[in-house]
Formats: sequence, structure tokens, C-alpha cells
Amino acid sequence: MLKAIALLKKKEGLSKEAFIEYYETRHAPLMFSLLPQMCEYRRNFIDLAGAYIYPGTTAPDFDVITETCYRDRAAYDAAMVIATSPDVAARVAADEENFLDRAMTRYFLVDTCETEPR
Repeated sequence: MLKAIALLKKKEGLSKEAFIEYYETRHAPLMFSLLPQMCEYRRNFIDLAGAYIYPGTTAPDFDVITETCYRDRAAYDAAMVIATSPDVAARVAADEENFLDRAMTRYFLVDTCETEPR
């Protein structure tokens, strides 16, 4: 499986509750409809109230860690062809303008390692 991680920041002035509501009810369904190659789509919303910020560091400058997973590289590549097509890219960008600070978006492909407890 291939995984991508996005660090996303909510739009200025949008409450956390409104951000989550929009993401869950509008944006996530849109993305699934546009990119059927995704086999998993997970949103991890940051809870700063319960977070421990290491001394000497700063709080994160993002509000959600989004994970998208694809069966394999071919499925990811097919999804990226669709996502970067002008009409789909414009549709996604227009929707993101409703709830994200798009200038703060960071997107990575990651290698995932898991350790089983002993």
C-alpha cells in the first residue's frame, strides 16, 4: 500500500467545529467521488488542548493530518493524473478555498513502518 500525508491548516476565522464539519460533510465526500483509487482516507484533527508541546518547540502550524492510501503505485499515479487534470484541480481548489489556508498545505508520500508490541 502507498500512503500520502497532508498537513493542512484551517482557513483564518473558521472555528474548529466548522472546519471539521465542512471537511467531513463536504470535502471528504467530494474527494472520494473524484478519486476512486483511494482505498483509505483518514483525517486526524489536532487537539491542542490535550497536546504536550515539548519544551523549546512551538505548537503545530496545521490543524489536521490527512492520510490517503492507495492499493499500489499504479493506483496513486492514476489518482494523480485525475487530481492534476485542469477541471478536477480547479474543482478541488475551489472547494478548499471554503475551509483551508491553501498556502500552508504540505503533501508527502511516506514510507510506513509498523512495530508489533512484544
